[in-house]
Amino acid sequence: MSEQEIKVPDLGGADEVEVIEVLVSKGDSVEEEDPILTVESDKASVELPSPGAGKITKITVKVGDKVKEGDVVGMMEASGDTGGSDDDKDSGEDAKSDEKDEAEAKSDDKETKSEEKKPAPKKSGGSRKETVKVPALDGFDNVPVIEINVSEGDEVEADDALVTVESDKATMEIPSPYAGKIGKILVSEGDKISEGLDLVEVTIVEEGGDEGEEDASSEASESSGKEKQEGEPESKSKPSEPKPEQPSATYEPPAPGAKVHAGPAVRKLAREFGADLTRIKGSGPKSRILKDDVQAYVKSQLQQTQQGSTVAGGGGAGIPGVKLPDFSQFGEIERESMSRMMFATANNMQRSWLNVPHVTQFEDADITDMEGFRKAQKAAGEKKGVKMTPLPFLLKACATALAELPQFNVSLDMDRKEVIRKQYIHIGIAVDTPHGLMVPVIKDVDKKGLWELAAESADLAQKARDKQLKPAEMQGACFTITSLGGIGGTAFTPIVNTPEVAILGVSKAAMKPVWDGKDFQPRLMLPLSLSYDHRAVNGADAARFTSVLSQLLGDIRSLLL
Repeated sequence: MSEQEIKVPDLGGADEVEVIEVLVSKGDSVEEEDPILTVESDKASVELPSPGAGKITKITVKVGDKVKEGDVVGMMEASGDTGGSDDDKDSGEDAKSDEKDEAEAKSDDKETKSEEKKPAPKKSGGSRKETVKVPALDGFDNVPVIEINVSEGDEVEADDALVTVESDKATMEIPSPYAGKIGKILVSEGDKISEGLDLVEVTIVEEGGDEGEEDASSEASESSGKEKQEGEPESKSKPSEPKPEQPSATYEPPAPGAKVHAGPAVRKLAREFGADLTRIKGSGPKSRILKDDVQAYVKSQLQQTQQGSTVAGGGGAGIPGVKLPDFSQFGEIERESMSRMMFATANNMQRSWLNVPHVTQFEDADITDMEGFRKAQKAAGEKKGVKMTPLPFLLKACATALAELPQFNVSLDMDRKEVIRKQYIHIGIAVDTPHGLMVPVIKDVDKKGLWELAAESADLAQKARDKQLKPAEMQGACFTITSLGGIGGTAFTPIVNTPEVAILGVSKAAMKPVWDGKDFQPRLMLPLSLSYDHRAVNGADAARFTSVLSQLLGDIRSLLL
């Protein structure tokens, strides 16, 4: 057997990278492509593979060292080696020559051949290939591709749509971050994608540059992309890794925004299991998460699920499921699959109902004067091309009430035993669409006027009906308004859209006799139903909230103060 140097391969354009994990130790047996080290650049962490099969004889780097392409990071005895080079055989030299000299000769030979294979750089205007990855989907994971909007060879501009995907609540287009020509398309219709997955390759033409160097860089990038898609084999022997700790019930996840230390293979494994890396305690150096940590976490979660499980179809939280009879015995039936949106809405409703102790506070608001003012704005609205509905008044009133009673503008983090107080006022508006209930969010309601709110709410509602809402337009709400006033009813108990702590239900306004101290006067009364999370809000505060709403809607001049 001969000793062989383990060198840092082409890093795809990165200069110096830091060693953040040594995955093997002296004496370990490895196969070709088994990970040896994990290094981290400014943009990603990468596992460096073994150049061949054999036994590790020396590791020359440690965690924290900086390395670059061509650096020697260790030595290994290659298995299946004849112990001599072609040159040795031709010249009849002694086969027992120094093994280290042979390894160096082989390494030099390989490097020479590699250099010979590289094409001579062509001086030209230059081009480079970039792999477009799936951007952050804001919480939406594993979404299907429903349309490929480009073909190989197409010219695209920055922000042109590449593919269309469908989440539980909407369809969205993923844009190109570059202008250039489409190369390989790496996904197909029906594929399910998540953040970070390679989508397409784009060739970008630049002024000046070295085309040969760019081609070599792009080849390395392409190779790296394939490795990420196919996954990287785990080392057969890793005695240097400590045993993963079993997930503790008292383990507190890192603060929001804290960096999670895990390699690409570990992140891929976590995505496959659907495991949240922020909730996994790492047992590696610097609390780095290892594959064993992910597997131990998933195992513990499965055990907890089995211990608390109920019969099939259970409602969760130990609630027995409802066993359905065979309805066909009573007559003809037809089965159809639930849409993704319907299924997601059903799950969200059930989760909110089971986790939130609901209480509903009722109030009637006198909107006689408000309606008179609103109808008087009809001509102005026609000039602006905007219809003034009661919703903008409700939005402004709720924003004012949230500012006066900030205990409604919170979320509860029961794991950390914390109350999250929000310094912004974003309000969701429930929209009934042919596809199901959707809740777009109007941002910074407290900073906008009635006409602006009227235009924005109408625009978002139309987007919801057309399934054109972006994920960002459905996130970040502090509070939700759901109105059935256009249909009917006198009151209802809306379900809190957790992690919010309150939701306002609006029913149909009706003329009622109201005592003014002397006589009964006909007044237009609007029924309000405020459901709230009793863990965060007490009954007295709920009564104050509906009282503030009633006063604001009863005298809209106060909305200007």
